[in-house]
Amino acid sequence: MLMTRDIYREKVIPDLQKSLKIGNIMAVPQLTKIVINCGLGQALADKKVMDSMSEQLAVITGQRPEVTRARKAISSFKLRAGDAIGLKVTLRGRRMYDFLTRLTSVALPRVRDFRGVPRNGFDGNGNYTLGLSEQTIFPELDFRLVDRIRGFEITFVTSTRDDRTAIRLLELLGLPLAKERGEQK
Repeated sequence: MLMTRDIYREKVIPDLQKSLKIGNIMAVPQLTKIVINCGLGQALADKKVMDSMSEQLAVITGQRPEVTRARKAISSFKLRAGDAIGLKVTLRGRRMYDFLTRLTSVALPRVRDFRGVPRNGFDGNGNYTLGLSEQTIFPELDFRLVDRIRGFEITFVTSTRDDRTAIRLLELLGLPLAKERGEQK
C-alpha cells in the first residue's frame, strides 16, 4: 500500500504541475501541516479529563499534545487567565502523512452513513478545517482509555492561498470531500 507521502510525490505533483501549468516543481502546492485541536471545558472542574484526553490524542496522532491555556479571564465561565482549557497537536513531515493516511483510509470509512467530508470548511486562504464528533473512529484507540466521547478539530494547512487549488490538492491526497449539490457522481 502506498503511503500518502509517496502518492504526493508520484501522482499529485505531476498532476498539479500539469493542471496548474507550474514549471518549477518547488512551486507546486503542498500540505504543510495538520493541526489537531481539542477544547476541554470540563478540565476546569476535573483535572483528570486533561490527562485522559492527552493520552488519547497521543495514541491517535503518535505525538504528545501541547496544553492550551486561556488568554483572558471570563468570570461567567469561572475561567482565569492561564487555566488549561484544551490540547493541540501540530503534525509535520512523516507523522503528518501517516496521520492523513490513517484518517482517510481507516478512520473516516468507519463513520456511519459517511458520504464525504463537507466542503464548507475552507477559510478562503487554502486551509481546511474538519470537525469530528468523536475520537472512537480511530481503531488504534483502546476503548479502556475512553472515559467520555469527545470531539476535536483537524485543520489542514496548505501552501496555497486559493481554495480551488487546495480542494484539488486535498482530493488528490485522498481526502474524500463530499460532492456539491449540482455536481454529478
